[in-house]
Amino acid sequence: MKTIAIANQKGGVGKTTTAINLGTALAAIGQKVVILDLDPQGNASTGLGVPKAERTCTSYDVLLGDDRLSSAVIQTSVPGLSIVPSDVELSGAELNLADDQRRSYRLKMALADYRQELEANDDQCDYVLIDCPPSLNVLTVNSLAASDAVLVPLQCEFFALEGLTQLMRTVDLVRDHLNPNLTIQGVVLTMYDSRNNLSGEVAADVREFFGDKVYQTMIPRNVRVSEAPSMGKPVLLYDLHCPGSKAYLSLAKEVVQQERADTSKNENEPA
Repeated sequence: MKTIAIANQKGGVGKTTTAINLGTALAAIGQKVVILDLDPQGNASTGLGVPKAERTCTSYDVLLGDDRLSSAVIQTSVPGLSIVPSDVELSGAELNLADDQRRSYRLKMALADYRQELEANDDQCDYVLIDCPPSLNVLTVNSLAASDAVLVPLQCEFFALEGLTQLMRTVDLVRDHLNPNLTIQGVVLTMYDSRNNLSGEVAADVREFFGDKVYQTMIPRNVRVSEAPSMGKPVLLYDLHCPGSKAYLSLAKEVVQQERADTSKNENEPA
């Protein structure tokens, strides 16, 4: 089970859109995926068609230890894709966990229990994708402390690199103090507009800085991607043949290929 935090401290860069549609695309190519909605706005839950009335057990309950993560998992309309929903109560997590000395590890412990339950039931989950809030708070820290890697959606606009620098500092701090094994899974360029010179310049700058950590797939600006959440659907269900759907399928294939290459590399390294 690979746990990936989808994070960027800058808002509006496509974190939730990437969580929903990458999760859907991974499921479409045969992976079993759980999206963990850790944003109090609950947009990932809404975008996957989970009504607020059905969010009786949420990521808030899991963080506080009131429920096991397995109890909060809801199957979506996409075969192979489940979600742990969120609601506005999650905004109170910082206050409620203030006196807990292990508050930064609550999600890590919940995921460890979930992994044990899956193994005991001879079940599996290939990926857990955590949709992080656009801020550095106890929720984001829990996500990074619990994850194997960080996937960074990066908008192809002027201030993108500034936000990325802040995120890298946060990742370094978490690696130093909470999770020494945390890695950068990759950077995915979002809202790319081939007609806009600035998009090309930002993409070139990011590739120069991060090299092969930047996915070849770029997510284009596409009105169908923007419309899909209002219908409670990922874009692959809303319009399979639009450029956005094709891009997320391509990104999913890159993620899986990267995982297989990393696994093969580790197996071939001398003990």
